[in-house]
Amino acid sequence: MDLSTILGIAAAFGLMIMAIMAGSGITIFVDFPSLTVVVGGTLGATLVHYPFREVMRAFAVLKKAFFHSEESPTETIEALIRYSNKARKEGILSLQSVVAEIRDPFFVKGVQMAVDGQEPEAMKEMLDREIEYIVERHNEGADIFVAMGAYAPAMGMIGTLIGLVQMLQTMEDPSTIGPAMAMALLTTFYGAVMANILFIPMAGKLKNRSQSEVLKKTLISEGMKSILAGENPRIMEQKLHAFVAPKFRESFFNKKKG
Repeated sequence: MDLSTILGIAAAFGLMIMAIMAGSGITIFVDFPSLTVVVGGTLGATLVHYPFREVMRAFAVLKKAFFHSEESPTETIEALIRYSNKARKEGILSLQSVVAEIRDPFFVKGVQMAVDGQEPEAMKEMLDREIEYIVERHNEGADIFVAMGAYAPAMGMIGTLIGLVQMLQTMEDPSTIGPAMAMALLTTFYGAVMANILFIPMAGKLKNRSQSEVLKKTLISEGMKSILAGENPRIMEQKLHAFVAPKFRESFFNKKKG
């Protein structure tokens, strides 16, 4: 579970509710017609913009913002070095025995391609192409939430205009001014909240997840190419360290000596 996502949403809504409760009751901020205008309008506009299947896929991927576990770059590099040592000592076919311990399907695919005798450059080209498709799919999902972050405030403004029109048409009846004005203001409120606390931050989180996943797969692609080419594990480690931040550049061989 991603605590930063949970804590961020809880903190944002918690502080907002505290501010509301300090001045008035929370019930005056609950208006279902206003909520319907914003939520329904945002979803409707999104479905006009994107195919239904892509929208459903984006919501399915949303769970990655809340539930996500990944290996650090150091763990991925260490695994590649272990497999490199094994391949140099026992031959490339010996990697068939490690497939069962690998959880990442992309990693499994790379190892299996090496065992099957693919040429290093051909294997890397295929793995890199898959990475490109993964980036494209991830960007589509994040872009949908960015679009929803733009549509929500816009639908809030539409709701505001509806409320103002209703208010102006019934000015002779003071009892209708309050509900109409409430709808006018609450739709803007709901749109701003949904865009700036949910949709836009979620898009940013998904892009961050995508960058981490692409980094891991890039390390795998480069590492498997080096293993298949019979490259020295120490040289391979130095090449892979170029892809990660200095704080993650912990040498497997120094750790082994320690």
